Parts: sequence; C-alpha cells; structure tokens
Amino acid sequence: MILLFQLIIFAQAPNITTSDDQKTLIIEGNPDTQVFSFGKNVIVKQSAKEVFVFGGDVTIEGKVDGDVGTLGGSVIQKENAFIGGDVIVLGGTYQPETQKPLRNPGKETVLIGVFEEELRNFAQNPTEVFSPTLSWGFLAQRILSILFWFAISFAFTTISPGAVSRAVARFQLSTLKILAIGISGFLFTTIGIMASIAFLPGYLSGIIGLMTLFLLILAYVFGRVALQVSFGKLLQKQLLPENKHSETLAILLGVIAWSIILSIPYLWTFALLLLFSASIGLIFTARSKNSWQNS
Repeated sequence: MILLFQLIIFAQAPNITTSDDQKTLIIEGNPDTQVFSFGKNVIVKQSAKEVFVFGGDVTIEGKVDGDVGTLGGSVIQKENAFIGGDVIVLGGTYQPETQKPLRNPGKETVLIGVFEEELRNFAQNPTEVFSPTLSWGFLAQRILSILFWFAISFAFTTISPGAVSRAVARFQLSTLKILAIGISGFLFTTIGIMASIAFLPGYLSGIIGLMTLFLLILAYVFGRVALQVSFGKLLQKQLLPENKHSETLAILLGVIAWSIILSIPYLWTFALLLLFSASIGLIFTARSKNSWQNS
C-alpha cells in the first residue's frame, strides 16, 4: 500500500523527478505537496508541505512548511533552508549546516539514533523480513528466544497451572472455533482503534490505543505459552515413552518447535497470525468454563 501510494503521488505531481540511478526523489517545488518516500532519498529543492521518508535521507535545500521525518535515515538542512514544523529522526541524525538553522520557534526535534542500517536495509529490501538470512547472529537470536520463552512458559505454568491447563484443553477441544473467534476479535479490535483515532479526541484515542496494545501483548504471551505447552505435550506423546513424560520437557519441546516454525521463511507470517488468533480466542473464551467442560 505504501509503494502504491508513493507511485500515485509521483504520478500526480509533475514537479517530482528521480535521479539517474533511481535512488533519489527531487522535489522541484510546490508548497502543497506532501512527500512520502519508501526506500529512496529525498531532496527538496524549492518547497513542500511535509516530507516523510522510510529508509532514506532527507535533504532540505528550500522550504518545508510542516514536519520533516525519517526512519532509517538522516535529515540534512542546508544553510538557507527552512523547516516550519518538527524534525523527527529515528535511526539517523539531524544535520543542520548552521548553528542556528531556520526553524519556527517552539518546534521540536525528536532524535533517536538506533537501528539506522537495519531500517534502511528493510526499506530497500522489504522481502528480507519474510525470508531472513541464515547467519550466526540469527542463530543466536533464536537461541535467546528459546531461553526467554522457556522461562516465561515455565513461570506461567508454575504460578497458574490451572489457567494454562484449561486453555490447553479449550484449544484442543475446539481449535477452529477458537481461531475464528480470535481472528474476529483481532479485526474488530483493529477497526475499533481506527474508529477511536478518527472520531475521539487525541488524548482519549491515545489512551484507548495504549490499553488495547497492552492487552494484546498480554493475550499473545498467554496464548503462546498455552500453544507451546499443547504442542509440546503432543510431541512428547508421539516421540517419547510414557514413563519419560514430564511437564518441563513438554514445555521445552513446545518452545523449540514454535521457535523453529517462526524461523521458517514466509511460513512464519502465517504462524504468527495463528498465534495471535489463538491467543485472542483463548482470552475471549476464558470465562466459558461450563460449556467447555461439558464439551
């Protein structure tokens, strides 16, 4: 969608050209132009309304009335250039050529200089997120992930074994129903957040968004623990004799299995959707004790 939006803007704005190497957008001048770029550098020669770049640098030589932002790049403000709004940089630097750059008073500069290369590489090669490169760093991340989720799962099953056991039983009894409820809940939650942003005051929609995000994270953690235990018990039943079964071993097998599944190129996106759907479905059905026990 971002790429399509960028192409539409480029098609409708004749004052935007590209460099010979196709890596830079050059804004010749239109005060009403809002520039969005994905994986390209941007140079504002004359004027623009706002500029936002993902995975590239922004060079302001003329005038920008609004905000200038970049993820995975830097903002360079030339000597006589003017920025009327805020400057937001994530994964880069803000580089004005003068000690007192031309800015409107009271405007802010937000600078977080981390993950510059990672964000830039992602913007220029977005398919890498679906097919990660096998490397020692990637293997180290997987090992740390296994240790982290084993500790979380062990803690959950120790502190609240009844809740995890009931969640595992519910998922095994009605897998498709829980997934359907989870997907529906995720869609309605997303629509609700978008509606709150559109129709509610900013502070209220922000609170609702943060609360929803926090609840989704808790649901994901609990749901992943339950699925890891469920899958681990299934593997333990199939691979080991009954006298070798243990709760700790089932947790370890489940954590390793899910970590491997979530490391497979392209397949991990569907596995992650499955985890989210199952997690939300388990939370929404957590109070239906009698019906699930009768089943």
